[in-house]
Amino acid sequence: MLFRFIAAAILICIAHVTPAEEPKKDQKDAGRDLRKMFLTTPPEQFDIQPSEDFPRVCGIAMDWPIGENIATVISLSDGSASVYTTGTFGIIGGIGAESVRTAAKKLVKEADRHYADSVATHDLSYPSLDHVRFFLVTFRGVRLIETDLRSLQEGRGKYATLFNLAQDVIGQLRMSSEHTK
Repeated sequence: MLFRFIAAAILICIAHVTPAEEPKKDQKDAGRDLRKMFLTTPPEQFDIQPSEDFPRVCGIAMDWPIGENIATVISLSDGSASVYTTGTFGIIGGIGAESVRTAAKKLVKEADRHYADSVATHDLSYPSLDHVRFFLVTFRGVRLIETDLRSLQEGRGKYATLFNLAQDVIGQLRMSSEHTK
């Protein structure tokens, strides 16, 4: 439980560290636009193909409510990772750090373990403030797992490991971004 509070504190600190900006657009829309691009772009356009390690799931986006905002943790099977928010902050990239690549790949592998629990979806909306959504980006479309936030925060429930691995991605991105400054 302490880990979850630390992760929340880390994400709040991110708000004061790295703005996620897109030229000529309102900063508040940048995270939403990047999230939408991730969820709607076919994996081939990211130059990602099925492999022995990643036969079905090539990426995951976890939408996690924090206060009135939603943080989206993105990880790809190539080790790319980012955090976008519905606010004006985030961390983009992360593939340059080995610790980030390792954390991102672990999260995608764990997502594949839950493939059978997910359902195909075209609904890419954000969750309510008491739920978390896991979007599995597969080679055959986007799949969804939704669960209640409280069970994840308390470390119980079927998807607690998935949530904790996403928290690790946030932590590794945070440390990597601090190190590069």
